[in-house]
Amino acid sequence: MAHHFDVFTTNAVDLQNLLQANKITSVQIVDVYLAQISRHEPRLDAFICLAPIDVLNATATLLDQERLQGRSRGPLHGIPIVLKDCFITASTLGMGTTAGAAALVNAKASVNGAVVQRLLDAGLIIVGKTNMTEFAGMKTDMVMPGWSAVGGQTLSPYVARLEPNETMLGHSAPGGSSTGSAVAVAAGFSPLAMGTETIGSIVTPATRAALYALKPTVGVQDTAGMYTMTDFFDSPGPMAKCAADVLLLAETLLGRSLRSPDLQTWEGLSAAFLDPRVWKMAEPMCRQFEGTAEQMEQDYETVVHKLKAQGCSVKYPVNLEDTGALTVDGGQAIMPIAFWEFKNVCLPRFLGAFDESPIRSLADLVGYNEQHRDRCLPPPFTEQTDLIEALNNDNTAEHIAKLKGELRAVGKRILDHVFDGEGVNLIIAPGDAPLCVHAAAAGYPVATVPVGQLKYNGRPFGLCLVARENDEERLLRFMTAYETFVAEPRAVPTGCS
Repeated sequence: MAHHFDVFTTNAVDLQNLLQANKITSVQIVDVYLAQISRHEPRLDAFICLAPIDVLNATATLLDQERLQGRSRGPLHGIPIVLKDCFITASTLGMGTTAGAAALVNAKASVNGAVVQRLLDAGLIIVGKTNMTEFAGMKTDMVMPGWSAVGGQTLSPYVARLEPNETMLGHSAPGGSSTGSAVAVAAGFSPLAMGTETIGSIVTPATRAALYALKPTVGVQDTAGMYTMTDFFDSPGPMAKCAADVLLLAETLLGRSLRSPDLQTWEGLSAAFLDPRVWKMAEPMCRQFEGTAEQMEQDYETVVHKLKAQGCSVKYPVNLEDTGALTVDGGQAIMPIAFWEFKNVCLPRFLGAFDESPIRSLADLVGYNEQHRDRCLPPPFTEQTDLIEALNNDNTAEHIAKLKGELRAVGKRILDHVFDGEGVNLIIAPGDAPLCVHAAAAGYPVATVPVGQLKYNGRPFGLCLVARENDEERLLRFMTAYETFVAEPRAVPTGCS
């Protein structure tokens, strides 16, 4: 029986094939990942906590026994997964849930969140809870993605250190609030991960970890028992090393088939590619160095040429109104919505899911952080400006409802103008581009695929893809065909072997 496999290239589908052929057990699979975590987690800080060994062994043993008895819970039966530490796990699993906040280290829940229970019912094994930007970034201005008071700073397995004075999304930054989840999969700690995205929190770290990932349509999943910053923008979603794994996990989450007889063809796919010289990250967010922008532009255009040669319907370059158009009555709408929903809807619901918690409100949280500054507000992130601004937010529910309705309409209008005007069903941009902002405003699903690796420092980069509402199947079809016919082998981190 094969007790070993390549943690960098073996995916969940591969592992399931090994399990079904009785070449490995779930207990052995978990052991392989735990060994990899033991070797490299101290350097990367991808986790906030790991499940206790006895819990993992008992879960894996039970799933192995079920398999031997001919009882399978589905295609992910006995496969490990890691979860961003915003999904509430019951105390019986041996892991807390903090959203990165020190105030919640001792919080306890007796019931799993809806997404967690769905994953467990599908036979997945939760190995650990991954580090994240504290409260998904709702704490202070310009916090480095992947930093929390509980988990510290998660690092990219490809770059391994943050450059001095690095910008928020510079080339050595791991990117996005679901950082630990992306790093864990790339570093060979797990074949699958769950993240959440408000705006860019799945797709940004996924592109920087050479992963395939999906943020499903906003509002279609049960988010009871998990932290979201907003209801309006947020959605939980999967990350993996291949499109097939993303598809299986997405089917589990959404409870419907996303397969198509044309899964590995370009039939029915048409894509509008945005100009990479226009659609790129602003310099204050990501400094460019000699050759970095040029390499990403060249590799992006190489993908366009390959797709055309493969027979995919492609329009390039296509214009799209920039994020400056995502306003209501000429004013900013995104942050007022985020502050109001965080304060009045999402944080109260999250805290209310705990049976025991040192804090029960946003005011409690702000006060706790001030009283425990050494732990909660250590340098260089010594402020809690976002939490205070949210606390002081006095917008009315009626005003926020107006902002949400009009912002949603603007987001859809801008994207639909390209979908309809160009006759396409996908809009694609560089992974560093702010296309995910438009997707969040519209509530549309967004995904990512890997493209290449910077010669400058080894940082992976990819594409961001948007489809219309509830058209996850189209995204997954493109991801599958892209991986089959166009993609280079995804980058593997050399420092984690």
